[in-house]
Amino acid sequence: MGLTSDKMLVLAIVCAVLLFAGTVWLWPRLARRSWRAVSGRVALLLATQVTLFVCVALAANQAFGFYASWADLFGRETEQGVVVDHTAGGGSGGPLEVVDTRRVTSGGSSLPQVGGQIQKVSVVGRTTRVATPAYVYLPPEYFQAAYRTRTFPAAVVLTGYPGTAEALVDKLNYPRTARQLAKDGRMQPLILVMLRPTVAPPRDTECVDVPGGPQTESFFAKDLPDAVLAHYRVGKKPGSWGIIGDSTGGYCALKLALHHPGVYAAGAGLSPYYKAPVDPTTGDLFHGDEELRHRADLMWYLKHSPAPDTSLLVTSSKVGEANYRSTLKFIERVRATNRTRISSIILESGGHNFNTWRREIPPTLQWISGRLSDR
Repeated sequence: MGLTSDKMLVLAIVCAVLLFAGTVWLWPRLARRSWRAVSGRVALLLATQVTLFVCVALAANQAFGFYASWADLFGRETEQGVVVDHTAGGGSGGPLEVVDTRRVTSGGSSLPQVGGQIQKVSVVGRTTRVATPAYVYLPPEYFQAAYRTRTFPAAVVLTGYPGTAEALVDKLNYPRTARQLAKDGRMQPLILVMLRPTVAPPRDTECVDVPGGPQTESFFAKDLPDAVLAHYRVGKKPGSWGIIGDSTGGYCALKLALHHPGVYAAGAGLSPYYKAPVDPTTGDLFHGDEELRHRADLMWYLKHSPAPDTSLLVTSSKVGEANYRSTLKFIERVRATNRTRISSIILESGGHNFNTWRREIPPTLQWISGRLSDR
């Protein structure tokens, strides 16, 4: 049974209920003071507590999408971050291959012209050799005859760490939200390219070109847009691309928009931070390179580098988010540049979680749609 399967959660709940019932039933028999009775009481209580904890952990993982599989949980996930030459395996020879499609039902119809389509793809960076899966949402208009010669703007959407790309589809509902907003005339149709910022799991590379390691920033700045452009009808001008992310993905989105304004015309960070951490999950990101370290500090970068011509959006909440004060400082730092544009969503309260981000995603999609061109 998979880590995120309903059967696994139901099994854990059943075990917890049976252990609780067994504890109540057997407790009178274990009331004596012998070592066997005491050991039995300890074992029953410990087993019940463990199963309750497992139930809560499984439910939280399903709700927030921290880990996609047992291998992902125990750091043995190998699907991502592996250098694969698809030309040698009889593939299409391109940097992007579609490996699966998912129908999107809308109004009782599953035709792509009505609900759009979600494609699971495999992307291999031409220059970085980074390989990673992703999900691409194609809006209904992409398949309609009236739009057959039209190109579409695209937004890269990034999870946090150690989030899963599936959570962007199934938990944060990016495709469904984008489809409804476009249907209501509140935003233009967008192609969404959804994936993790972690291209070498379980390592958290923080979208840094690690010396001697994964060239994550270059992958998102060049290889990923090139791969998508080669496969889909996406606008080729810089104003056609935006990037969104939450938490670690939010930091990456802001950094990529600041460092590569010629690629990303807009970047939105939901609950972002503004400086790459160095901890056991990241390892040594900079290898003593102070320039690289400074570039990964967005406050420092804005103060010491020419202001880029791009638009940024940041979100936080007055109660519940640890980044509230740093977000206000970041807004002021951007405003002082007089060139980079900054917008914000500040909630009265909201934690660092999916529920908060689901409140911010609709206005964020509208904001980024208004800053992208389809040409």
